[in-house]
Amino acid sequence: MVACAWRLALVFWVGGLWLLHFVVLPGLERFGLASLLVDDIAGGLRPLLMAFAGACAVVQGGLLVLLGGRRALWQDSRGQLVMICLAAVLVFFAVRQVLPGAEYATRFCYLVAAFAGALLAIRETPGAEPGSARTGAEGIKAR
Repeated sequence: MVACAWRLALVFWVGGLWLLHFVVLPGLERFGLASLLVDDIAGGLRPLLMAFAGACAVVQGGLLVLLGGRRALWQDSRGQLVMICLAAVLVFFAVRQVLPGAEYATRFCYLVAAFAGALLAIRETPGAEPGSARTGAEGIKAR
């Protein structure tokens, strides 16, 4: 059950971040929408996805604590990546409040969260049984 919740949260937030930045927004530009309209859409969707990524990262952090205790957040590489994502989300919203025009800083935080999620996706799923299908490189090698 823990492995299923982990995978579901991971797919939602990592997939959403990557899909918006690398598929939807470039697709809207290529479709011919005005760049100002695409910027408005990005300005509305990026904060929503970052908040959702933060919520899913909290769920994943809770699952890690459930399985390995509080020290799992600091000693396990998955916990460290979850904490990086949470830090990126907090900095994203702090920068938006303090410096509303700092587009590069908010985009950097967005990409840090997206790449932390991509690295998290290649790690083994916590709570997965050794013989079951898992995400990450270990699951591919086992098949």
